[in-house]
Amino acid sequence: MQKKIGVISLGCDKNRVDTEKMLGALNARFQLVNDLDNADALIINTCAFLASARLEAITEILQAIKLKEQGKLQKIIVTGCLPQKFVYELDKELSLVDAFMGISDYANINSVLDSVFNGERVILNNLPKNEDLTKRVLTTNGYAYLKIADGCSNHCTYCLIPKIRGAYRSIQPCKIIEEVVALGEIKELILVAQDTARYGYDLTPKTTLTALIKELSKLDNIKSIRLLYCYPENITEELINELATNEKLIKYIDMPLQHADDKILKLMNRKGTKKGYLELIERLRNRVDGIAIRSTFIAGFPQESQDAFNNLLEFIKNAKLNSAGFFAYSKEEDTPAYKLDGHLPESIKKQRVKKLYSAQKAVSKQINKGYIGKTIKVIAEGFDSEQLIYYGRAKFFAPDIDGKVYFFSGEEVVYGEELDILVVKSSYYDLFGERV
Repeated sequence: MQKKIGVISLGCDKNRVDTEKMLGALNARFQLVNDLDNADALIINTCAFLASARLEAITEILQAIKLKEQGKLQKIIVTGCLPQKFVYELDKELSLVDAFMGISDYANINSVLDSVFNGERVILNNLPKNEDLTKRVLTTNGYAYLKIADGCSNHCTYCLIPKIRGAYRSIQPCKIIEEVVALGEIKELILVAQDTARYGYDLTPKTTLTALIKELSKLDNIKSIRLLYCYPENITEELINELATNEKLIKYIDMPLQHADDKILKLMNRKGTKKGYLELIERLRNRVDGIAIRSTFIAGFPQESQDAFNNLLEFIKNAKLNSAGFFAYSKEEDTPAYKLDGHLPESIKKQRVKKLYSAQKAVSKQINKGYIGKTIKVIAEGFDSEQLIYYGRAKFFAPDIDGKVYFFSGEEVVYGEELDILVVKSSYYDLFGERV
């Protein structure tokens, strides 16, 4: 009988792609199950970027160990960033885990499962490299993430990614095209990497993100393309022009800015300035009609004075981003920022995050208010049984990180269908309307 395998994927959408490739490899040999109570083995694909992510991963592992001790689970396999960085500590403390696999070992998942079911304990922790796996089992509906590179070479002083996932490595265009063709029809392909805009600089011959977008746009199975995680210093005029003219490219960009005080940006080893960021945002809006811009920011970085924080707060009010995420600085051992003077109390960091969210809410609320009375295109995604209302997503909302459009419909809704929705109400996060 086929063994039953359950999988838990933690962390970012780049991790999700890794998980989907593991599922693609597993699918030919094992039975995949959603109900973990019926699983013979559980694979936990982990994140280790922040202390909170590591805590989440350890919590999941300990819950799995409890199931194993109760006889409800035979084998536990822990994969991804956590064993890549901390495998020796994990091996010492978590003896009931049957296998640890790093980020470059996903292709070995079937043989590792064979080994652990034969009673062996396996530890794989090879140096970071690009995986050759292209076949995937999608865990999303209607849209799909596409990881076009792995690792990072920016060496921001607060970040562990280069020490976990290695230097930036673009995936060859031919491999990417092969993977995308195998996905079948995708309404929205979302390009991701640690720095998506840097794509291709390390390849021979060199290429660019814009060139890759042009090739992906030729594929009939891809209906639209979205860009996430484009570092501002790598957003070229060529890319802006592609955003403005390519009909398949959604008028949306996520660019992590992280701060807006020049001193703090320098301490973070970020390449931008407050003035340069505002100029880039203005240029994007002038060139790309109706573009939605999202970003992320860190509050409470070491030596962030009140004036530095006020600079960031003022930037949020003036930049008028469609949406943004804010995070309290996490003191991560083995990063340069860990050794800086001037670390702030957790209470101050949390207060500053709260103030930033309050400022962004006011901006987003005003932007969303501008949609009232307008008819917008919305992809239907589901039905909220508590509020008894359908919901979906407009093009200016990315999955999971942005808002939703809630709407009433006088007729049956087909999920995945694009509908015309008249917006009648808004909040800082969501829109509300009725089907035209």
